[in-house]
Amino acid sequence: MELKPILFFSALLILITSFVASEVRKDQFGEFKYDDFDKPGKCKTCHNAFYQQWKQSMMSKAYTHHWDEIEYFQLAVAHSENDPEMAKVHEGCNGCHTPMAWLSGDVPPPKPEEGSRANESVSCEVCHLIKGINGDTAFNFNYIMTSGDTKYSSRKGETDSPEHKIVRSKLHSSAKFCGICHNEKSTFGAWVKSTQLEWEEGPYSKEGVQCQDCHMTEANSRTARMGVKYPDAKLHLFHGAHDPGKLNGVIELRVQPDVNETVPGGVAVFTVALFNQKTGHKFPTGSVEDRIVWLHVEAEDEKGNIYHLKVDKKEFEGEEYTIASNELAYQDMGVPLQKPDFKGVKREDVPVGDRIFRMPYFDPQGRMTLMQWNTKSLGVDYRIGPRETKLETFTFNLPYEVAPGKLKVTAVLNYRLLVKPVGEFLNVPEEEYAIHEINRHSTEITVLP
Repeated sequence: MELKPILFFSALLILITSFVASEVRKDQFGEFKYDDFDKPGKCKTCHNAFYQQWKQSMMSKAYTHHWDEIEYFQLAVAHSENDPEMAKVHEGCNGCHTPMAWLSGDVPPPKPEEGSRANESVSCEVCHLIKGINGDTAFNFNYIMTSGDTKYSSRKGETDSPEHKIVRSKLHSSAKFCGICHNEKSTFGAWVKSTQLEWEEGPYSKEGVQCQDCHMTEANSRTARMGVKYPDAKLHLFHGAHDPGKLNGVIELRVQPDVNETVPGGVAVFTVALFNQKTGHKFPTGSVEDRIVWLHVEAEDEKGNIYHLKVDKKEFEGEEYTIASNELAYQDMGVPLQKPDFKGVKREDVPVGDRIFRMPYFDPQGRMTLMQWNTKSLGVDYRIGPRETKLETFTFNLPYEVAPGKLKVTAVLNYRLLVKPVGEFLNVPEEEYAIHEINRHSTEITVLP
């Protein structure tokens, strides 16, 4: 019996739709079991070098890392439990921090001290079983995950592995692969993580420099014990925001005076130039709600007296969030912590008047927040873009008691992974909010008698 054209078209459309839906489903929650994924120890047998590199990286600690554990259980899970409008908001965290747990429907996973397979975090299998993404933009763990003996990689290799099949994947060579977890929209549609999108808008993407070129550097190495050496083997270092070697000198810094000599009661203006010569994205990036970068300038006279110089205001909208103050913030933590009258904690706890390079996040009530899932809007983006130079001026009205002689002015750029008052309030280990000095530079002028 011959199908009429319209019926044939409808049948074909249903067939195509069902096929596409099975191939690009975004929500794979609970579709797998932990046993569908090999443990990293098995991969170590052939790929020991990569295993050891991964083991020292944040990829292997994405679920067990101290701050992430505290943020997840004390804030995200508790917020889900204590606010009906935020129910299940914690589930999305696992899609990137421990994908196997999310894919297995093990949410929330056991706490790290229980030693479950959720502790494997972002393991070998997680990355090498991704065969695509759902849609054009990579974000919110929209990976298409598979299981089995076919592994996807940026390299096919000259020989086949005796353990598994290898399929070359263009996705694994592109920055978009990193965007799967390093781009994130909140439940309110705000881009709370946009590292790969920042790269896409910057100069490096136009030159073809991918995330992997900096965070998985190439070396003359074997990719497997029994394999051949490649001149461009991708090391699995994944060094980034937590790595001192990446942070050191990431921003070049110079300070210059407008005069070489002055007198007590005189005025000198110091200009600080900050050049981002190292990152393909903005600095800071990633968990911008947690990060804090600030510029501190001091003058020291001939007798060792120290004077703190405050940044000159530029009068742009939202600037108040980029100059250190004693304001309180993060009041929305009171909901998960069940503190209805919570007044917040100090917004930054750095010297008042220092310039801060940040982008503030705001909750539905317009309060500054560090709970990215509770972010409804974003404030002024005053971070330092790739190859961008920011100029900051500091006007110093010299006191009459300043000592004659050399006046040394030093500019220091500091960085914390987490704002200190939040770390202290939530009993986060001190190492998580310790100051890391990015760079410093000094200049001198002469104070005449």
